[in-house]
Amino acid sequence: MKHRLAHSITNSALVVFAIATLDLAFVPAGARPANLPEARPSKLPVHHVTGGFRNVADDYSYPLVSRMRGLARRRRAPRLPLASVAADTGALRRNGHDATVSWVGHSTFLVQVDGLNILTDPHWGDMASPVRFTGPRRMTPPGMPFEDLPPIDVVVISHDHYDHLDETTVRRLARDHHPRFFVPLGLKEWLGARGIDDVVELDWWGRAEFRGLTIVCTPAQHSSGRRLDDQNRRLWSSWAIEGSSKSLFFAGDTGYYPGLKEIGDRLGPFDLALIPIGGYSDFRKHHPNHVNPEEAVQLFEDVRGKLMVPMHWGTFDFNQEPAAEPPARLRREARERELEDRVAVLSPGQTIRW
Repeated sequence: MKHRLAHSITNSALVVFAIATLDLAFVPAGARPANLPEARPSKLPVHHVTGGFRNVADDYSYPLVSRMRGLARRRRAPRLPLASVAADTGALRRNGHDATVSWVGHSTFLVQVDGLNILTDPHWGDMASPVRFTGPRRMTPPGMPFEDLPPIDVVVISHDHYDHLDETTVRRLARDHHPRFFVPLGLKEWLGARGIDDVVELDWWGRAEFRGLTIVCTPAQHSSGRRLDDQNRRLWSSWAIEGSSKSLFFAGDTGYYPGLKEIGDRLGPFDLALIPIGGYSDFRKHHPNHVNPEEAVQLFEDVRGKLMVPMHWGTFDFNQEPAAEPPARLRREARERELEDRVAVLSPGQTIRW
């Protein structure tokens, strides 16, 4: 009896720890560990602090106490899988010239440009969690089987949160496809510890060349961390990719602030902009770390996008807003700004040219 009771207490403690770790990992750039002071070493960019990174907007605030209150009040809306379409993976494997984008789910896209195959924040896992027995589950299956992918040349990763960086997926990609990984500061060491060594690590505005592509690490307003003791020690970012005749912007995960307009001023216009629209939850007007649909349209205009494809909605069971709400609000805002012809809401597995 005592053994069973101790076992039950241990399991309960693990569940509580996992949930706390997961929830902290998703948001707390305003809740810095005591051993990571807000001090910028000399001669480093303003987003650098001792031992890590910070957001730069003057009004940025995301205190831990408000996050914990939000978690206590959280009531998730009922979740149903999104309707998928059958991906034409044969055509994707044969394609060597058309610029296409295919939504796998959440923030994972297969982008084809200049004969190269690019994956963004690849995630084929069933959970977005540090453990298998608790945390947000995938409610919509990936839009295409991993086994049917064309040869992957490039992987870009925006940050280390569990819904954007799935360890099993990146290990499998490295083993089966041998792509080059492009990551923000701090993630090269993490990947290297898992045997992935073809990695280019960049700070904001850093750039690299790869087989005719120019890949630029660009700012975002978010956070990082996979454990309670590594919060904000790795950088978060968006990405710009320029090919011979096409360019794209991948927003990663970000809250809105006017400084993101610098991306469009310096690198735009973009033929394709992949921008999140979900996860605003209890911050209906302005979430510090996630753009809502109206802010997503503003970001689309700020970066001077020509075609917007939304992401970060309808895949994992962790947002408060109903799954159908983000695209509905997006379409309404696009109509009001007379941009509806420049927004394409994809189904998982769907491919379009851009």
